Amino acid sequence: MSLSSRSVAIVYHSPYGHTEKVAQYIAQGVTQSGMTVHLMQIDAVDWDALDQSDAIVLGCPTYMGSLTSNLKQFMEQSSKRWLARSWQGKLGAAFTNGGGLSGDKLAVLQQINLFAMQHGMLWTGLPMMPTGRSGTDLNRMSSFLGLMTQSDNASAEVTPPSGDLETARYFGEYIVQVLNRITPL
Repeated sequence: MSLSSRSVAIVYHSPYGHTEKVAQYIAQGVTQSGMTVHLMQIDAVDWDALDQSDAIVLGCPTYMGSLTSNLKQFMEQSSKRWLARSWQGKLGAAFTNGGGLSGDKLAVLQQINLFAMQHGMLWTGLPMMPTGRSGTDLNRMSSFLGLMTQSDNASAEVTPPSGDLETARYFGEYIVQVLNRITPL
């Protein structure tokens, strides 16, 4: 199996474009590593692409300390795949974006992690040590369960900051590295 025949699916909900921007940077990290990416908004899910992907990465904003109802609906719609164990053994990962520095983003990552575990998926987090707390620093949220990014109350054209976006790109690269370790070519 060649690297280009393997794929990562990234499913996200992004009402204002911030989470979509993060998803695009994760996708850049995946494609930089030579793997195919299926980038899909939550309202246009390609279930066949998900079933055939080697990894599924889920993301949404953090709303009121939880994931969005749109992502929750997606989770519920996956129940036939849960029963059939269709995603068992796939790699799972998650990301979330919010306005606050904390905003209970960890709760969103935990909810997505539990969903992946119920499907029998394998999990990868973000092993990057934080480099600081400014907008140009990598993993400034100090997250290890998955990717956390923060957007100011501004348009997606100017936020999240560059450090968060570079962390997202690294996260995509790392997901490919993990796939290569667990399923070598």
